[in-house]
Amino acid sequence: MDLPSGSDGVLGQKTRARIFALLVERRAAMSTEELAGPLGMHVNGVRRHLELLHDAGLVERRRSRGARGRPGDRWLVAADARPGGESPSGYADLAGWLARTIPSGPTRLAAIERAGQEIGRELAPDTTGDPLERFRSALAALGFQPAIERDAHGFACRLGNCPYRESARQSPEVVCTLHRGITAGLLAALDPKAKLSRFEPHEPARAGCLVEVEGVGAA
Repeated sequence: MDLPSGSDGVLGQKTRARIFALLVERRAAMSTEELAGPLGMHVNGVRRHLELLHDAGLVERRRSRGARGRPGDRWLVAADARPGGESPSGYADLAGWLARTIPSGPTRLAAIERAGQEIGRELAPDTTGDPLERFRSALAALGFQPAIERDAHGFACRLGNCPYRESARQSPEVVCTLHRGITAGLLAALDPKAKLSRFEPHEPARAGCLVEVEGVGAA
């Protein structure tokens, strides 16, 4: 289940969002104590947040017998939970699972890169102006947080974020090959003289992937 961002509702509070995210991640009922441990919180504080999540219809409470026979609360995501007030979606999970189903042999990877080039051409901004600035704008809109430095031959672009990090962890070769194709297609659409001379993927959680381009944007 995808979690809403920037919610003004009950999940707009960071601790409640973390509690709900942990229940989504575990996909099972958890006691208040089991939730408090990973969060580094006292059980009483966690319980207060759980009560608010329960009142909002996001979690369900189950009573169970403890080790000494005393009933205890166990919590799980409510069957009809609507985080952010909308019907749930799970696109992040789906993207990762789809990436895992795609074979990564040389022939298949070549087809994936060609498909990425087509996508990149479609993503090119329909505007005029400096190709480098249009390239930066397109990557920023996709969530890559690009930082660009011009050099004598073109420019280097360091990507501060990987918006596909969950899928990339599942199948890095497939996702990074698709991304390389998208980058090449985007450049080709922005300036036919542009040449993708280097594409260096990094670990997706840390990001920092490096893109080097010749023939456009030289200092």
